[in-house]
Amino acid sequence: MSSDPSQLSWLYRGTEEIFPHRPDSDDKNENLLARLAKSERPLRVKLGIDPTGADLHLGHSIPVRKLRAFQDAGHTAVLIIGDFTAQIGDPTGKSEVRRQLTAAEVKQNAQTYLDQVRSILDFDTPGRIEIRYNSEWLSKLDLAKIQELLSTMTVGQMLAKEGFALRYEQGTPIYLHEFLYPLMQGYDSVAVQSDVELGGTDQKFNIAVGRDLQRYFGQTPQFGMLMPILIGTDGTQKMSKSLNNYVGMSEDPLTMYSKLEKTPDALVRQYFELLTNLPLDRLPENPRECQKLLAIDVVSQYHSPEAAQEAQKSAQTLVQGDAKQADAVPEFSLSGVNFPAPLYYLISATGLCKTSSDARRQVQGGAVRLDGDRIDDVNMSYESPTELDGKVLQVGKKKFIRLVK
Repeated sequence: MSSDPSQLSWLYRGTEEIFPHRPDSDDKNENLLARLAKSERPLRVKLGIDPTGADLHLGHSIPVRKLRAFQDAGHTAVLIIGDFTAQIGDPTGKSEVRRQLTAAEVKQNAQTYLDQVRSILDFDTPGRIEIRYNSEWLSKLDLAKIQELLSTMTVGQMLAKEGFALRYEQGTPIYLHEFLYPLMQGYDSVAVQSDVELGGTDQKFNIAVGRDLQRYFGQTPQFGMLMPILIGTDGTQKMSKSLNNYVGMSEDPLTMYSKLEKTPDALVRQYFELLTNLPLDRLPENPRECQKLLAIDVVSQYHSPEAAQEAQKSAQTLVQGDAKQADAVPEFSLSGVNFPAPLYYLISATGLCKTSSDARRQVQGGAVRLDGDRIDDVNMSYESPTELDGKVLQVGKKKFIRLVK
């Protein structure tokens, strides 16, 4: 299958590293461009997803979008649902052992993941995607096979992995089952005969293990393609739900739009590069217009252009202070709140502020409104959810939520 190098801008967009990659070589095992040009069949491009949680955020979308780019170029996406490895837990970047999930938890999360990536990947064109579960092969490994896999690596090699090295230095326990994770993920590449494996920059060790195992089992080693780790909306730390600096792939249009419209100026270009297909040399010069275009484009991808336009109108209405007129405001159920409830507690419980102390400061500063009316009484309290049902609680100009019984 030939590939014109001049038409391969998609290959490098948002790509941090390809390895091995020797541009001066025409050896298809050292240069991915040569492999693309000389291959007589579509390449098999692997992306493994461990369903360790229920929701994906835009940071997770980056390698999925690259997988779609390979699909559009005529190659086969091999999406591996790590239903077996998720029960081990990827130790990458962790300072302590992960909680091991049950098979039922993994199965439920896996279905949620598939539902969310359908908005990105081509599931309809024949031959363009394979959905595989690594329990197909990993659950069948007997002790002799596991022993063989373990014999391909030394303890020293395992401790070279960044997370393991740090934990070892700090005296934090490393359990033997965690050493199995890189080997199991690497064996996935053997099982599906991967040509290219995608992942974040934190996955280089695991992808390299896959190359080593393919070589051990007589296969042509895969290429590794690494994408950057997305910085969250706070502009400092990587996107994470636990840090509340994320944009969820399944969030409603208004919530997505409102978060993306506030993307820090320093991150806007990176967000365009990693989260859209828009030409980077044709972006608006005005930073505010860039933020709006980013929000519109991303919301359109996961919902529709019409939903994105409606979200923009609703967000503008809210910015102007007329919360009552805004449609599609995200909702918060009061069913789990014990009444009577102080206002500052409600603000914290909805997530509009991270803590009750922060909520109190926002009230004292005059930044809190209920259905457009400013509330500056820090001791305000409500006796029942009936008083609040259907009202929009707002902090600042762009944080809002509708309270419902």
